[in-house]
Amino acid sequence: MEAKQKLGLIGRNISYSFSKKYFEDKFQKLIINNYSYEIFDLQDVSEVENLFGDPELLGFNVTIPYKEKIIKYLDELSDEAKKIGAVNCVKIENGIKTGYNTDATGFEKTLLLHLKSHHKSAIILGNGGAAKAVKYVLDKMQIQNITVARSSEEFNFKNISVETVKQHTVIIQTTPVGTFPNVYDCLDFPFDGITEQHLIIDLIYNPNYTKFIIKASEKGAKTANGFYMLEQQAEKAWEIWNNQKK
Repeated sequence: MEAKQKLGLIGRNISYSFSKKYFEDKFQKLIINNYSYEIFDLQDVSEVENLFGDPELLGFNVTIPYKEKIIKYLDELSDEAKKIGAVNCVKIENGIKTGYNTDATGFEKTLLLHLKSHHKSAIILGNGGAAKAVKYVLDKMQIQNITVARSSEEFNFKNISVETVKQHTVIIQTTPVGTFPNVYDCLDFPFDGITEQHLIIDLIYNPNYTKFIIKASEKGAKTANGFYMLEQQAEKAWEIWNNQKK
């Protein structure tokens, strides 16, 4: 009888996540019965050490707010995770805990689906782990970008202007603001700067349409949510856990 393989997701207050259903559907399609996918809702990242003692644990995904904090608990990082400075996938093999970043793959594939020739510069909203993967991809694709964050003196949500928004036709919303169950929450943002030339990507996928996406759509922008990115980063994680690709 094959040994049971346990996978999962760590984060805080993450009952909204679709990851469990996504992987359970995948196990069903592949007709594999020896895998399980669990939600590990940790109030503090240090609780991850309890998980590492489980011999059945093959690896896990990492979400808000632990994509950066998890790094100090790992033994190794992939080159990409090292460059990005954030991890959203961990593999455990022979006791060695290695961190990867599959958000970058997921975001790049999402961006390429929608990018047009006039999309030359971008605004990243937020500066957490997901934002770091987004910036890595934009830099790699040579798309000029600025980051707007509460903690930034240069560009923050109080001083970002309509003019700045007009000049940057790609906007990526990486914060958790508007995630289920807080679906009526929305960032304070100068939506009057958004035009029909804009591409707006909100990395949130639950709900399908955040307040941010709805307000951007009303200005005529092309919009996309984070579901395709979720799928693509999950597929990349599955490859890593199964040694299909490095």
